[in-house]
Amino acid sequence: MRPTEILRQEHRVIERVLDCLEALAARAREESLLDREAAAEATSFLECFADRCHHGKEEERLFPAMLRAGLPRDVGPLPVLLEEHERGRASLRGMKHAVGANEVEDFAAHATAFVELLREHIRKEDAVFFPLADRLLDDAQQAALLQEFERFEHEDVGSGRHEELLAVAGRLWERFGNPGAEPLPRTTFACGHHAPSGHRALELP
Repeated sequence: MRPTEILRQEHRVIERVLDCLEALAARAREESLLDREAAAEATSFLECFADRCHHGKEEERLFPAMLRAGLPRDVGPLPVLLEEHERGRASLRGMKHAVGANEVEDFAAHATAFVELLREHIRKEDAVFFPLADRLLDDAQQAALLQEFERFEHEDVGSGRHEELLAVAGRLWERFGNPGAEPLPRTTFACGHHAPSGHRALELP
């Protein structure tokens, strides 16, 4: 298992919630009414899973490892990805404010911008940046990074938090997802954490 495989698995979960967020925003526009409970749940999930967990592992673990291995800091893909992380955070703040103020159009606008940004961001990482990481980091560096991911999950995110977040994603998918879509593949990895021996595999409905 490579660190980038963990991050790709997280992308698949994030994409499902982006689909839900898009449907939630469309429904809000059509009905001129915001489902504030669902919107708050989706925004909280994206803050915790997509930003703190996923982007946290990238910014605090993967990117520094790649810089140490020779990746340029100020040119190439890294500054682009970091700038997109910041734009995503701005959209999340906008969504959170709109939910609190019950501003339907503002929520829909911020949600739509976030969905478009994250889908393109994920495409760049999957197609370009993660293959670059796999080439740049040798086996020993990748093994060390896996251990760093594990520590990040326990010390920075919190043990058991990934299961709670996947449950949120599952609830959102049941309400707003495409019932004809393929289910998320079963995995013993969630949010970068490997399930201990005997732990049930996690999946979305």
